Amino acid sequence: MSTTTFRTAVVRIPGGPDSIEIVDVSVRAPGPGEVRVGVAAAAVNPVDLAVAGGLFHARGLINQPGRTGLGWDFAGTVVAAGPGVDLAVGSRVAGLVGGFDRDFGTYAEQLVVAAADIAVVPDGLDLVAASTVPLNALAAAQIVDLLADPSTGGDRLLVTGAAGAVGGYVVSLAQDRGWRVTGLARAEDETFVRGLGADFATHVEPGWDAVADAAVLQEEGLALVRDGGAFVGVQPGSEPVAERGISVAAVVAHPDGPRLGGLLARTASGELPARVHTVMPLDRAADAHRVVAKGGVRGRHVLTP
Repeated sequence: MSTTTFRTAVVRIPGGPDSIEIVDVSVRAPGPGEVRVGVAAAAVNPVDLAVAGGLFHARGLINQPGRTGLGWDFAGTVVAAGPGVDLAVGSRVAGLVGGFDRDFGTYAEQLVVAAADIAVVPDGLDLVAASTVPLNALAAAQIVDLLADPSTGGDRLLVTGAAGAVGGYVVSLAQDRGWRVTGLARAEDETFVRGLGADFATHVEPGWDAVADAAVLQEEGLALVRDGGAFVGVQPGSEPVAERGISVAAVVAHPDGPRLGGLLARTASGELPARVHTVMPLDRAADAHRVVAKGGVRGRHVLTP
């Protein structure tokens, strides 16, 4: 690795996996409140495929004239700290880089981030596993925030895509808030979903007090909510149109260092799942996108520089 540049994966003109390039960019020193992290692992998420495919460019959420960085979550080691940071060089950390409109991402050898946005990785949790936690666990926690606590009108929550990366976390975290959770997933995922303490179904009827739509069923998911219930989706900017007095929202995952610390601790203890399917080198980011696009795999694809 050069001392003045590092490699990162970007798209210039989005067009799917074939448009992903590995480029060299200049190292910069961390400013006040920032750290520079040597990235050990970066998880591949469906949102990354959408960025590379141009979905968010088309929606006007990305306007980068030169390049758009890929990757939202990461784990690694602090290699430099700016003024006002009490995190020691050598600390193992994980974090989330939020927002769509940026020229850098976590598919990289290095990353400069706000120290407030990251959390120390507990002993006993390896960095590859830790890299799979930030985006999906924080998104799930923030979905549960949008659902709020169950009302006197009912506490039955349906989580679609309950065995997926976000859905599995929602199943666990919603129970903490008092929801009676049923996970909607494929038959082969029953053991996993029930293992999280939820009921399980492969087909459901309408009438749920709330739906957390991790499977992106959209209007089909909204139709499962009772009148006056709640629907929370995962595609900001394309929420179903509210109807029948249902509250409709979509999560936009944002960094939260302290909360992430708690989620990492629960992952290290085995309370929350950390599922890694395969580890691939950064140079194969395009291949990782192609595999993820095929679907059907439980567990994450993780890139390592």
